[in-house]
Amino acid sequence: MDEAVLRRESAIEYFKELVEGALVRQRIAAGELTAFYVVHLLAGFLHRSAEEDEAPLAFQLARALESGGIQQRAGLKQIGDLSLFISGFFSDSLRRKLVDVDYYVSIGGFAYNALSRCETAAFSPVFAELSEKFVDFVDVLSDVSERTSCASNLDLLRLYEKWLKTGSPRSGQLLVERGVVLTTSAQTGRIQ
Repeated sequence: MDEAVLRRESAIEYFKELVEGALVRQRIAAGELTAFYVVHLLAGFLHRSAEEDEAPLAFQLARALESGGIQQRAGLKQIGDLSLFISGFFSDSLRRKLVDVDYYVSIGGFAYNALSRCETAAFSPVFAELSEKFVDFVDVLSDVSERTSCASNLDLLRLYEKWLKTGSPRSGQLLVERGVVLTTSAQTGRIQ
């Protein structure tokens, strides 16, 4: 008699496996603590309340920068985390919106960079790496999203637009796999 095998694992274990696999597939070298942070970020979004600040991220960023101390760090962390999560998991949903994935990449990278400058923060190197490699970590979350069936099918034109706006190596590789020949002049807006 065949017995069904059930895997019992926590959200942390589940996302750890997915993030580690995505880092390998994307050929991204990440610090152990940074990978740990991304895993916990994903698990945290499973339990996140719907009571979020609905102000535009730029306004939230301005408020966070005007505040000080713990409140500032908490605001910057929330903005960086939300930007990374949305641009990684839901970049396709931003199509035809007032703001696009490049807005989230810019705001999130800036928030993490500002956090990295807090000398007292134990996670300062993590935030510096997230800021420096923001687009790479967007690719990691996109990979995780696709493997968890949380993303819609990618439209070739949308994928090309994302590559143009962010320069994402993963988007570029997906385009090449679909037969699109990329030139660096396409990103600069020059016509050849």
